[in-house]
Amino acid sequence: MAVPSVDAIRRASGWSSAVDLDTEEGRAFFQERLSFLGKVAFVLSIATLILGQLALALGASVAARSAAIRGAVAIQAAIDVFYLAMWLGCRRGRLPRSVLGLVDAAFPILSTTAAALPLLLWPGAIPGLEWAVLLVLTHTQIGRAVFVPSPPLRTLVIGLLASAPVVAGMWIAEAARGSAAQAVVVHRLAWVILAAATATVTSSVIYGLRRQVTEARHLGQYTLVEKLGEGGMGVVYRARHAMLRRPTAIKLLRPDKAGAQSLARFEREVQLTAQLSHPNTVSIFDYGRTPDGVFYYAMEYLDGIDLETLVRVFGPQDPGRVVHILRQVAGSLAEAHALGLVHRDVKPANIILCQRGGVPDVAKVVDFGLAKDLEGASAAALTRATDITGTPMYLAPEAISDPDTVDGRSDLYALGAVGYYLLAGAHVFEGGTLVEVCSHHLRTPPVAPSERLGRPLPLDLESVILSCLEKEAARRPPTADAVSTHLAMCVGVDEWGESRAREWWEEHREQIRGLARGRAGSTLVSGQTLSMELSARAAGRD
Repeated sequence: MAVPSVDAIRRASGWSSAVDLDTEEGRAFFQERLSFLGKVAFVLSIATLILGQLALALGASVAARSAAIRGAVAIQAAIDVFYLAMWLGCRRGRLPRSVLGLVDAAFPILSTTAAALPLLLWPGAIPGLEWAVLLVLTHTQIGRAVFVPSPPLRTLVIGLLASAPVVAGMWIAEAARGSAAQAVVVHRLAWVILAAATATVTSSVIYGLRRQVTEARHLGQYTLVEKLGEGGMGVVYRARHAMLRRPTAIKLLRPDKAGAQSLARFEREVQLTAQLSHPNTVSIFDYGRTPDGVFYYAMEYLDGIDLETLVRVFGPQDPGRVVHILRQVAGSLAEAHALGLVHRDVKPANIILCQRGGVPDVAKVVDFGLAKDLEGASAAALTRATDITGTPMYLAPEAISDPDTVDGRSDLYALGAVGYYLLAGAHVFEGGTLVEVCSHHLRTPPVAPSERLGRPLPLDLESVILSCLEKEAARRPPTADAVSTHLAMCVGVDEWGESRAREWWEEHREQIRGLARGRAGSTLVSGQTLSMELSARAAGRD
């Protein structure tokens, strides 16, 4: 199988308008194109109507201002209402694909019917109207073929249906005149056939190009389906495997970030994550790099909600649920730490809550791109001791003051900050600038989550959270397993059992799906990861 070029990846990955029309992204694109077509038709038709009225006012005879003229103007005004409704109706919201299909077919059929109606009602009353009707037929069919993605057979069928009222109108008009000019009739019929054929060929070419782009969305055995999100370095897509048909997510290194260091760090992410097998760590299926240097890897598709969005949309979480989530994350970190890996970017946006194997509320830790290998030398070249790396709201004090001392307890500080956010619905520390936030992490004692929340919380749970947020690493729990044990022993925390979790997911399933659709194609900017040199910071201070 041919490997796509960078340009093909860009087109397939959302840097162009070419999309797979069978996906939600394709449905949205179809709706947007119909709205644009309605807008163009409305503006042009109104302009034609105004110019026609000016021409009548300036030079037409009284006889030309007949009932037929007034009727034709009224019919054109009526079809303009349809164009306006098509434009505005498809501009916002989410219309089902069946409704969009009806609007798509109605556009040329109603347009040509409205144009041919004066021929049927007042045959021969408006000289030269047949040619104007032929122009309307041609422009609507070809315009639709250009603006709206459509298979050629569909375009042909719609074109023939749209041609029927035009043929009937011209036949009646010629009969009313008593004309026997077969050459004129044949010529106009040929025009009708040529318009339908041209529209069909146009659709074939454009639709075929879109299908070629879809075929270019292949990365090995995987086909990109739709964009899920975009971060600082990578873009994530939902994909499908050619044979296994299992849900898969593909992460690509953005072409504009494809420097040597970024590529090396991106490659480390998959290599480090692939070492982990804990059920609460995202699983890696495959990875590869194209000859053009586009690096990608395939991982399990997590159909759920990240903790950042969970709190932002649903507010502070039940203490029992917080314990349930934190213990899972602690298990993932415990395995990583045992292998000598420190995540260094534990934050709500990097923890996905989903349902796996019928089990609700499964937490998955993702994005090990900034992980530090405590026993390997390879990390030194990518994350130097003079770098601050992580997300400001979740940085341990030592990650700011002395990054070379970062170890597993730094992840536990971030885990405590995540628990704080889940309980209180607010970050441990907030500030107007990065320096202010970092200063709080270094010096300011955290306020108890219950005080920030404004209502009591289980004291044992608060104690575990605050112990993880100790300024000195030595005063924090020694391991992630210890944190999990302390959480399990918390008194006064109602158990968040599977039945409660399942009820919550059933109640909010559609809302979560809506959030996922809204997130598709967006840039993930919440909790931006920071990477800065201490030497540069010091130079700026001096």
